[in-house]
Amino acid sequence: MDQLGKRDNVRDLLIEEEMQHSYLTYAMSVIVSRALPDVRDGLKPSQRRILVAMNDLGLGPRSRFRKCAKICGDTSGNYHPHGEGVIYPTLVRLAQDFIMRYPLIDGQGNFGSIDGDPPAAMRYTEARLSAVAMEMLEDIEKDTVDYEPNYDSTRAEPVVLPSKFPNLLCNGSSGIAVGMATSVPPNNLVEVCDALIKVIDNPDVTTEELLRVLPGPDFPTGGVICGRAGIRQGYTTGRGTITVRGRTHLETTRGGRQNIVITEIPYALNKTTLKERLAEAVNKGTIEGVSDLRDESDREGMRIVVELRRDADDQVVLNQLFKHTPLQSTCSIILLALVEGRPVTMSIKDFLVAFKNYRVEVIRRRTRYLLERAEARAHILEGLLIALDQIDAVIDTIRKSADVPTAHDRLMKRFRLSDRQATAILEMRLQRLTGLERKSIAEELATLRDDIEGYRAVLADESLVLDIIREDLYELKERYGDDRRTEIVEAETDLNMEDLVAEEDVAVTISHAGYVKRMPLGLYRRQRRGGKGVAGAQPREGDFVEHLFIASTHDYLLFFTDRGKVYWQKVYDIPQLSRTARGRAIVNLLELESGEGITSMIPVRSFDERQLLLATARGVVKKTPLADYSRPKRGGIIAINLDEGDTLIGCQLTRGNDDIILGTRLGYALRFRDSTLRSLSRATRGVRGIHLREKDAIVGMVVVDDRATLLTVCAHGYGKRTAFKEYRLQKRGGLGIINIRASARNGEVIGLLDVLDSDELMLITTGGNVIRLPVSDIRTIGRNTQGVRLIRLGEEDRLASVARVVQEEAVSAEEGGQAAPAAADGKEAQEKAEEAEADSGEPDDEDASA
Repeated sequence: MDQLGKRDNVRDLLIEEEMQHSYLTYAMSVIVSRALPDVRDGLKPSQRRILVAMNDLGLGPRSRFRKCAKICGDTSGNYHPHGEGVIYPTLVRLAQDFIMRYPLIDGQGNFGSIDGDPPAAMRYTEARLSAVAMEMLEDIEKDTVDYEPNYDSTRAEPVVLPSKFPNLLCNGSSGIAVGMATSVPPNNLVEVCDALIKVIDNPDVTTEELLRVLPGPDFPTGGVICGRAGIRQGYTTGRGTITVRGRTHLETTRGGRQNIVITEIPYALNKTTLKERLAEAVNKGTIEGVSDLRDESDREGMRIVVELRRDADDQVVLNQLFKHTPLQSTCSIILLALVEGRPVTMSIKDFLVAFKNYRVEVIRRRTRYLLERAEARAHILEGLLIALDQIDAVIDTIRKSADVPTAHDRLMKRFRLSDRQATAILEMRLQRLTGLERKSIAEELATLRDDIEGYRAVLADESLVLDIIREDLYELKERYGDDRRTEIVEAETDLNMEDLVAEEDVAVTISHAGYVKRMPLGLYRRQRRGGKGVAGAQPREGDFVEHLFIASTHDYLLFFTDRGKVYWQKVYDIPQLSRTARGRAIVNLLELESGEGITSMIPVRSFDERQLLLATARGVVKKTPLADYSRPKRGGIIAINLDEGDTLIGCQLTRGNDDIILGTRLGYALRFRDSTLRSLSRATRGVRGIHLREKDAIVGMVVVDDRATLLTVCAHGYGKRTAFKEYRLQKRGGLGIINIRASARNGEVIGLLDVLDSDELMLITTGGNVIRLPVSDIRTIGRNTQGVRLIRLGEEDRLASVARVVQEEAVSAEEGGQAAPAAADGKEAQEKAEEAEADSGEPDDEDASA
């Protein structure tokens, strides 16, 4: 013990300090040598060593495949002494096209699948470098990077690859170190190159400007990113979270059922795991409405079919899939990488600038290398030309020399040559004494002098270096650029994105009690005038369908209420239900106040320069730019300020120079120019549109179209078409003229429409019956008439709403199946008498000006 205590290499240490020091050493080793990528080439040491080992074996894109066991053995024996069991999984990952956006290894054999199938053993698989990997290794032999001894100092390995290809941004990287982690998402090469070019052209470019050309991640498995806020935060601060969904679409089977088809899944999600989680949720009842689940994936692509029950709402089931299965996943953005051996969290611009600066360094080192080689070669050629110009003297000097060293010294002294030039002359073959060889040497020297001048210019001017980088980026885009696979949608909270819903025209109905639904137009077969219609909604006792509207599923719906407020909704957010279904309570979609009812629904594709004209029951009208309604709130915004007791009855889109007709409940109409109305802001009252008689109110507003006619419909199922020219232009605020006789036969007016001969109508009654008939079945008659029968109503039934179907081509095979009843019961004669009665009229009422 005494001898032991006298040794100089034995020291007393505090175990706390030793543990702390050892753990920090281990942590830094994991951070620097294993888990985190280098910001320059985007590779971890294990990945880089695999590529270097394959390059040593000459496994280029056009070479023969070699066994992965050989590759892993060379990597382990020469560079990475951590066992082949670690190397092979890394090699496999670099070859999987569902993991790498641009695979660095071209694999042959079973390299696993997105289903979660493991790869075959390394003795069965083969690999070689991909073309993209060769771009990363290009110029590695031209002193572009530093080398360091390998683990046993038997050879040198590169510290980093030259990496013309921006691998870290294009392929991304993930890793967990000690106390930190990185999660760099993959991006599209074309967008990354455009962003790099933008950084080169303008070093002061902002992150917001970069996001215009580099909008966000582009995963190899596609999918849909919901919202841009997470991308913006992650790319600006280096840390963020994004929501990624699988891509789905709806299909209708021959039996009329709806299927949800999944064609893309979120990045890094195992397809088998998704199917298991989906089946588990269905079995537990978490997801309702699913009758079957099938995996129809093949070599053409992924296809998971979720078959729905007949009574299922496809949008509800889809939302449940997103909520209860990994079909919607959260992906972290952590832009952490090694910068000069230190882990640093950066913004996307920092990543781009770091890669640009590294490429500047690589090109400068390559240029210096080429310059040195060119100068050395030019120096030799200059000596050879001196010898050829004085060949006789050179030969005489060599012949008179006793040995080679003497000849070497005499050549240097006599012809003022350098050591390398004299050596080259002595080693020159006799065939180079010919005139042709001399010309060849002179041409080579001239070319080298031009190259030397170019190399020196590049080293002296950084703008030329940036030009080279820019040209490299254009070349990469041309060779390897492809289309974006991942779609980015604007609304992060939007559960029903447009790409998940096929665009089609649908009928949207709202009942008096506030139930809403949408239905395909094909549910209604076209009938002739006078038909009985088909059964529509089956409302509860006391309820009836009050509004019907035709719109595209991709339109916006502006809901205007009787209280002068407007709510904003997408048509595809309206639940699609069967024709006989009652619908969904609109209070579940819109935050309506107690007693507030919908009066108008305006479908718009975009909020452009058009004007929105609003009318109230008491005759007030107002014109407001449509763009003023483009920023709604969940609780609605004010559309018009109403007087006490007044209600909003309708809205119309105008171009600012249209003629408008206001129709009243008692059958009067007033035509005026909307140009006489000045455009007002959204939260204003408006001006008088028509002077109403006692107990009268506005029930409809129409924008005049000279190609069309005015259709007026009354509560008892009668109506008529009249040419717009029969309604003369009047001053706004007048009493108007007679439009239709609101007699006991007709009842009060319930609606007005502008229609064409090619249009079709959909009439819906308070009892829930629906009839679809062509406008051409209704002949055009005079203004001051009573009209003809449009639909036969029961004793207690009344017409509630009318809507137009424009140029509907697809009709049922049963077209006309329920024609007007035959004359067996004398009804034909009765209809003829009704049409004769419709032609009778009375003189115009007295006009009145405001």
